[in-house]
Amino acid sequence: MPLEDPDAASRGRAASAPGGLRRRLVVNGDDFGLAPEVNRAIVRAHRDGILTSTSLMVAAPAAREAVELARAEPRLAVGLHLVLVQGRATLGQESLGGLVRPDGSFREQAILAGIAYFFRPALRAALRREVRAQLEAYRASGLALSHVDGHLNIHLHPFVQQVLADLTPEFGIPAVRLTRDPVLANLGYDPRHAARKMFEGLVFRVLSWIAERRFARLGVVSTDHLFGLHQTGACDEAYLAHLLRVLPPGDSELYCHPAEAQTTEMRRMMPGYAPAVELAALTSPSIRALVGELGIELVSYRELVASR
Repeated sequence: MPLEDPDAASRGRAASAPGGLRRRLVVNGDDFGLAPEVNRAIVRAHRDGILTSTSLMVAAPAAREAVELARAEPRLAVGLHLVLVQGRATLGQESLGGLVRPDGSFREQAILAGIAYFFRPALRAALRREVRAQLEAYRASGLALSHVDGHLNIHLHPFVQQVLADLTPEFGIPAVRLTRDPVLANLGYDPRHAARKMFEGLVFRVLSWIAERRFARLGVVSTDHLFGLHQTGACDEAYLAHLLRVLPPGDSELYCHPAEAQTTEMRRMMPGYAPAVELAALTSPSIRALVGELGIELVSYRELVASR
């Protein structure tokens, strides 16, 4: 049944799914701080669309601008987008040794980086220092910490998630993304790249299973379902409409990568992504209306934490 106040539906102030089955959805924009084009898109998707949350790269080129924008949007929940691959470190090379290249940047390939982090114990002390430094940089921003996730989902690496768990009491990490996007459901919608999706789906489901048990003991909140991994860079309006219609009961997260346009660096890091298309989908009046019609509550991790 459509709500009387569509804007309330789009912000999660009042909604109940048909049949009394509550469906709450966190819509998160990753890579906040990567570029002004990303920052503006995330704020626009929040003000004019369905985006409720974002994740900040504290050492990215436009991070300072992102923090200022977030301060002006108190309803926008902000978390830490942990970067340990394909980006710049918070600490310098002298503190991180072989963890970074001479220019202070991490390895580009996530799989190779993950293997090195697992099999080279000498890197683990540096990893621990860098994770702490990024949490400290986030705390220094003055923004409330909504959640933690990771660039290319590096936060689920077995050693990295252990470091985050160790630091949870000190930094008050309230919520963590569990990246367990259902593969078969996505292939039914979009059968392209099946081999990659099957591989990623299996790896991240196992890592999420480990993380769920590790963080649950600490009282850290996660959603029941997650979407966006298998549709990375292609969360267009057709996909959002499909997802909203099949969204399961419980708490879910959709993560996406909106931007007004791609910069040269974004093309290098995210070839094939269509961030402007994702921005258009997130701000589509049809999508906002559909949220209300389906009785879906748009929330952030702040609301999920407060309700548990």
